[in-house]
Amino acid sequence: MRIALVSDAWAPQVNGVVRTLTTTVERLRLRGCLVETITPDRFRTIPCPSYPEIRLAMGCGRKMDRLLDLLEPDAVHIATEGPLGWAARAWCLAAGMPFTTSFHTRFPEYVALRSGLPASWFWPVVRRFHRASARIFCATPALAAELHGQGLAKTHLWSRGVDLAAFSPAAPTHPAMADLPGPVMLCVGRVAVEKNIAAFLDCAVPGSKVIVGDGPERAALEKRFPDAIFLGALHGGALASAYASADLLVFPSRTDTFGLVMAEALASGVPVAGYPVRGPLDVIGLGGRGPGDRAAGPIGALDEDLAAAVARALTADRAACLAEGRRYDWDTCTAAFLAGLAPRGRTAVPEPSSAAPPLLAAA
Repeated sequence: MRIALVSDAWAPQVNGVVRTLTTTVERLRLRGCLVETITPDRFRTIPCPSYPEIRLAMGCGRKMDRLLDLLEPDAVHIATEGPLGWAARAWCLAAGMPFTTSFHTRFPEYVALRSGLPASWFWPVVRRFHRASARIFCATPALAAELHGQGLAKTHLWSRGVDLAAFSPAAPTHPAMADLPGPVMLCVGRVAVEKNIAAFLDCAVPGSKVIVGDGPERAALEKRFPDAIFLGALHGGALASAYASADLLVFPSRTDTFGLVMAEALASGVPVAGYPVRGPLDVIGLGGRGPGDRAAGPIGALDEDLAAAVARALTADRAACLAEGRRYDWDTCTAAFLAGLAPRGRTAVPEPSSAAPPLLAAA
């Protein structure tokens, strides 16, 4: 199967969406799929206003048409609602090609935080983008229900996975966290307004606060909270070591659709504290025992009083955290991705095999 995966979010961005997409591409190729990624690095870009780390493709329609014409994909998946997503959507509609989309980010709430305008003003754009999709991939049943409430009923569940070989309690201690006064509280994510990291740093709780990530708010937060430790963006073994060195992950975001870092923390045997909002509710559960109270013991705590959530989460069952984290299996997630695609014709889904290279490397 030839799959075109189109995304405005890609390396060198460091976030859960990019990790999810890049890992999915790797797993699809191992199954014998011919996957071509159409991402900003192939286009002329400008920095996103107020967030220069994100590059936005400019004048991408004609090149998008050429790439997709050359690829002749069996299936097209559009991961983001940015310029590349809109260009790929236009090609699919003109070519009569079915396509699928993802709802990774609460775009209306994200823009509302940055603009000061109501989120309701931006939902019509989101509905227009996704309504033509054959299926909208979303991470949880609760998010699917939310999209149904916005008139987007053609949803498909596509959960998230964790590299269980990397994220483990057995990972070595991170040198910068080895001698910190406990409890050691970790926050992992983009250092940007939508992640609400200031709420974590403002939280009146004893211990050490460590931030892993980078972004436009980092300099201001470092100045405002000089006692916090900012390690910047970490990857691979260094990121796994940061999780394994923490007593708790604090997830203060109120806008995430899932929050991959929570699953990574759990797989490292680390409990999670956060607010009782979508994302944390879907991973930690209102009662702190996972979705549907399925965990054998408490794996974290959610509360509108973040300090109270931290205090309760520090008493969680680390063995239960580890068991819950191991539920996030990439093979299951990759199979769900393939099952949700809307291929042209009746192309069979391949079984796992050797890796297949990208098709348009020279395009």
